[in-house]
Amino acid sequence: MDFLRALRIRSFALLWGGQTISRLGDSLYRIALSWWILEKTGSAVAMGALAVFSLVPMLLFLLVGGVIVDRLPRFRIMLASDVINMLIVGTVAALAYTDRLQLWHVYAASVVFGLAEAFFSPAYVASVPQIVPPDELPSANSLTSLSWQLSGVIGPTIGAIIIAGGGTSLAFGLDSTSFLISAACLLPLRHIRPPAPAEIATSPRTSPIADMRDGWKIVAASPWLWVTILVYAFINVTDSGPRNVALPFLIHDHLGLQVEALGLVASSFSIGSVIGAVVLGRLKRIRRRGTLLYGSAVLGGLMIVAYGLAPNLTVILAAAFVYGLTFSAIALVWTNTLQEMVPPDKLGRVSSIDALGSFVLMPIGFALAGWLTDKIGPAQVFVIGGCGTITMAVLAYLHPGVRGLD
Repeated sequence: MDFLRALRIRSFALLWGGQTISRLGDSLYRIALSWWILEKTGSAVAMGALAVFSLVPMLLFLLVGGVIVDRLPRFRIMLASDVINMLIVGTVAALAYTDRLQLWHVYAASVVFGLAEAFFSPAYVASVPQIVPPDELPSANSLTSLSWQLSGVIGPTIGAIIIAGGGTSLAFGLDSTSFLISAACLLPLRHIRPPAPAEIATSPRTSPIADMRDGWKIVAASPWLWVTILVYAFINVTDSGPRNVALPFLIHDHLGLQVEALGLVASSFSIGSVIGAVVLGRLKRIRRRGTLLYGSAVLGGLMIVAYGLAPNLTVILAAAFVYGLTFSAIALVWTNTLQEMVPPDKLGRVSSIDALGSFVLMPIGFALAGWLTDKIGPAQVFVIGGCGTITMAVLAYLHPGVRGLD
């Protein structure tokens, strides 16, 4: 159980425990919301628009969030984000319970979630190496991935049962409660300050614009960094569009199955991710990261193609499991590389540039996936997306800065 070693650190244990519960709640919310939109509208365009409303505000404010989390206490930023999300999801739950929830309410909530995520995401990435020693980072990042995936294993199944028995409002309400628990876990950490820059004794405090410019310089000077950000801007179109928009329609319209099948696919994906996180989390150093990163991306693209070609649910479950393994490997390798190779006092702004560059085209991808799903069907969307992912991963690996990443 060596991969659990980071939990010996009290600050990380509190952070991880609260976020694990919050992510479980989020998995309930996502499956409930997907099914609510499917039954309310029957439109893949509406499903894609939901992701767009969440992503666009996040992208617009990511750079601001990255600069702020390098200047202010990161744990207070995460605490504020959890409180805001708790109130918003609670409102959605109340509207659903009283049968007054409308599509525009859901879109408005997604905008607020996107704004909160613009600050929460860089704060979380930057806070982990602040409280965890370098040798424990693989364990901490593995546990972070593990919490995402464990919630994904049990969350969709629990969510499907809750939706079938208690309706979507109950799932929404439980997600709001999970944010409350996460905020309570962050309270003891709110006084931890961000790391001081190494040059603070010899240079004055820079402006936010200068901080942002400094982050861009770090990215431009690191080929492994800017190449991966550029390539994943496109991979997140070809990969995330089918998985986030077309999957409910593949299950419901193409295979003729119900919400329980959607939960099983999500759980199978998460089981694969859990296994990947446990295996990599046992390592104190990850080697040949360029090969592992893009080899996993190619294999993941093949699994996306398999979704579209699958004749039944069993094949999709197998593809989801393998895809989960690759997804976990990519996330762990990349997060660990950022935390090791970027100066701690600049990690917030660099991680926000990474997220902005990687996600900037996703609204287009979601909208395109929704349109294509309605026009040519979900199975074809998966095949096209998987082939695009494979092509982009191979092109990225041709760059020597990526191949040499160790």
